[in-house]
Amino acid sequence: MITEFSWNHLEILLLAARWTLWVTLLAFVGGTLAGFMVALARTSRSPLLRLASTAYIQVVQGTPVLIVLFLSYYGLSVLGLKLSPMVAAMLAMSIYASAYLGEIWRGCIEAVPQGQWEASEALALTRWQQLRYVVLPQAVRLALPPTVGFSVQLVKNTSITSIIGVIELTRAGQLINNATFQPFAVFVVVALIYFALCFPLSSAARRMERRLHVNR
Repeated sequence: MITEFSWNHLEILLLAARWTLWVTLLAFVGGTLAGFMVALARTSRSPLLRLASTAYIQVVQGTPVLIVLFLSYYGLSVLGLKLSPMVAAMLAMSIYASAYLGEIWRGCIEAVPQGQWEASEALALTRWQQLRYVVLPQAVRLALPPTVGFSVQLVKNTSITSIIGVIELTRAGQLINNATFQPFAVFVVVALIYFALCFPLSSAARRMERRLHVNR
């Protein structure tokens, strides 16, 4: 039965947007934890760790995130590990985020002047103490704008999780369109909700960049 697009459908879209935010949050947390380890490995003194982390980043960044999603949901099930759509989506998006965040943070760590490393080494600090007390506090300031900017991409890329059955914003829009046959109205509203989610993050990233530039 065909129905008209109504406020009830808008409410459904807003509820689905919560799942978009939930997937984004879980993926960002997972990507942050794994990405931090990747960044440390990329800046490690161990050639083996640097090689392994570089290979990981190149493989993930060179693979479409949709393929990572399929491998998490369908590939692992072939191996006997059946994941729910939400867990598979979180895993795939976390892997995707970890590679990009790890590379962003690697660049920020290496952007800290070499003199800071040398000065902390002259104080007889261990490698971990150098990172904890000298390098990372400075790298965090540099990393905040691109990290917030990347979160915008993460919000938008959660739309592909609808392919494996996660009822997030895009999937809810598809279901409502199937019931109303009003694609223009439905997906304009979906686009506006995405804009409302992403614009504050984009604005925050720009403000951070300007503030960092002034402080420099």
